[in-house]
Amino acid sequence: MMNKLYIGNLSPAVTADDLRQLFGDRKLPLAGQVLLKSGYAFVDYPDQNWAIRAIETLSGKVELHGKIMEVDYSVSKKLRSRKIQIRNIPPHLQWEVLDGLLAQYGTVENVEQVNTDTETAVVNVTYATREEAKIAIEKLSGHQFENYSFKISYIPDEEVSSPSPPQRAQRGDHSSRKQGHAPGGFSQARQIDFPLRILVPTQFVGAIIGKEGLTIKNITEQTQSRVDIHRKENSGAAEKPVTIHATPEGTSEACRMILEIMQKEADETKLAEEIPLKILAHNGLVGRLIGKEGRNLKKIEHETGTKITISSLQDLSIYNPERTTTVKGTVEACANPEIEIMKKLREAFENDMLAVNTHSGYFSSLYPHHQVSPFPHHHSYPEQEIVNLFIPTQAVGAIIGKKGASNSWLDLLELPLRLPQQKAQTSVKGWSSSLDHQKRSLRPWDESLGN
Repeated sequence: MMNKLYIGNLSPAVTADDLRQLFGDRKLPLAGQVLLKSGYAFVDYPDQNWAIRAIETLSGKVELHGKIMEVDYSVSKKLRSRKIQIRNIPPHLQWEVLDGLLAQYGTVENVEQVNTDTETAVVNVTYATREEAKIAIEKLSGHQFENYSFKISYIPDEEVSSPSPPQRAQRGDHSSRKQGHAPGGFSQARQIDFPLRILVPTQFVGAIIGKEGLTIKNITEQTQSRVDIHRKENSGAAEKPVTIHATPEGTSEACRMILEIMQKEADETKLAEEIPLKILAHNGLVGRLIGKEGRNLKKIEHETGTKITISSLQDLSIYNPERTTTVKGTVEACANPEIEIMKKLREAFENDMLAVNTHSGYFSSLYPHHQVSPFPHHHSYPEQEIVNLFIPTQAVGAIIGKKGASNSWLDLLELPLRLPQQKAQTSVKGWSSSLDHQKRSLRPWDESLGN
C-alpha cells in the first residue's frame, strides 16, 4: 500500500525541484511525482520505512525558504479510522507498560511493531472504534516517557480506503474482532500475515532497491506486497534480511523477482554462478518443515530438482532464534521449493497459534504474547524470558533487604522481581544477559545459608 505524505507550511516560493533536491540531499529519494499546491505538497513512498524516515528526518526540523516544514501521513478526515502510528517510543520500554498505556483509551485490537532503522521504536495500533483512536491521539500526542515524547499520526486503513464491496469488508472486520485479544491485549489477528523472510547478499541490496527506489517500487506494485529491507541490521554482515508481506501468491512472486534481480546482477558482475535462496524461519517451526526422518525436505528436493540444507542448531541464540533454509538451483528451480517450504511453515505456525489460544502458558516461551510473528526482527525489542528460581524460604528476607535496599541492583537492570508470599519461588523477567547477572547475584545469599 502506498504511503502518501503531506508536506505542509511551505513558502509560496517553494518549487517541486526544491523539494526533490531537499529530499535527495537527505538521502530520501522520491520515487514518484511531487504534487505541489499553494503552501503544501504531497509525495508517495511505497515503503513504510522510507515514509517514517522522511517524517522523522524532516518534520519540524528543516527550514525551506524561511519556513519550517511539517511532514506527516496524508490521511483525509473521512479516511481517519481506527489505525494510528506511534513513533519515538523508548527502545527499552516494556510491552506490558505500552499495552497498559494504550488500553487506557479503548479496546486495542492489534499492535504491530514496524521494522525501522530508527533508534526508537514504532508501532501501528488498531483500536476497536474510530472514537477510541481519536481519543488516543489526543491524549498520547506529545506524551512524555522519560526523555522521549511520543509522536502520533493517523495511518491509512485498508478496510476504509479499499474499494472492496461492503460485504467483503464486513466479513474481514468480523473476523478480526472475533479473534479477540491475545494476553496483554495484543491481537492474534496478525497470524494472517505470515511474512517470508529471506537473506540477500549485502552487495545486491542496492540493485534490489534501484535508482531512487524504482525497482523495489515496481516489485511492491506488481505483487501488491510490502518489502522491508533491513539494511542496518548486523552492520558489516555479508547478508541482510528482507521481509516480504503479501498473500502467499504475492510473496512468492516478489521473492522470484528479487532472485531474478540478484542473479542478473551476479551475471553482470561475475560475482557468483548461482544465487541460492535463503529462507529464515523460527526454529520452533523448522522441525515440522523437515518432517520425520527428513521426509518433507526430501520430497521437495525430489519434486523440484534442488538441493536443500538447513543451518545447524548451534547457530541459534536467544537473540537469533531463526534457522536458515538454503535452496540451491536456478531461479526458476528455487521458486517452486519456496512455495512448498512456506506452505509447510505457514501450516505449522497456524497450528501453533490455534494451540496458543487454549494453551498460552505452554507456548509462551516459543511465541511471547507481544511477538506473535514467527520471524522476530533483530532490531525489534530485545526478546525477553522468565526464569523461575527456587530459593530457600529463609533467604527471601536477605534478598529483599532492609526496606527493599537489596533490590537496588534490580532497578539498575530494569528487571521486575516477584517474590510470591507463600512459595519459595522467585520469578525474574528480562533480557538474557541481565538474567545471568541476577542469577549470579542471588547465589551468594543462597550459599551463605549453607545451600
